[in-house]
Amino acid sequence: MLKVYLSGEIHTDWRDQIIVGASGLDVEFSAPVTDHAASDDCGVAIMGEEPNKFWHDNKGAKLNAIRTRKGIADADIVVVRFGEKYKQWNAAFDAGYAAALGKSLIVMHGADHQHALKEVDAAALAVTETPDQIVEILRYVLDGSLPA
Repeated sequence: MLKVYLSGEIHTDWRDQIIVGASGLDVEFSAPVTDHAASDDCGVAIMGEEPNKFWHDNKGAKLNAIRTRKGIADADIVVVRFGEKYKQWNAAFDAGYAAALGKSLIVMHGADHQHALKEVDAAALAVTETPDQIVEILRYVLDGSLPA
């Protein structure tokens, strides 16, 4: 079984598209918490309120890092999606962490981010633009077949 961690942008359904497209393949997917409010507030929900927004965010970031580090460490392949709307510094961090661990890294973003992400792209084993391309890569990795 191929273990794939789906990191990055949380505002579109790209993860669902990959999971549906990979139906029937021997793949297990994991991901960060994609409910934005839950991700932001997990630290204070579990460990108590913080009057200062910095410490509120710090608690959440550290709890999310536990989940992210485990997901990336357990993965055979890490897919990192950079979306159009927001600057995703956390996605760049995840890509760097995956590369540092020697994970097979696939990056997905539009052509308009090519220059800004050139260093991230250089660390990736594949740079894609669509969820369908990710599915075809997974299929090729698992059974060597090319798209019809």
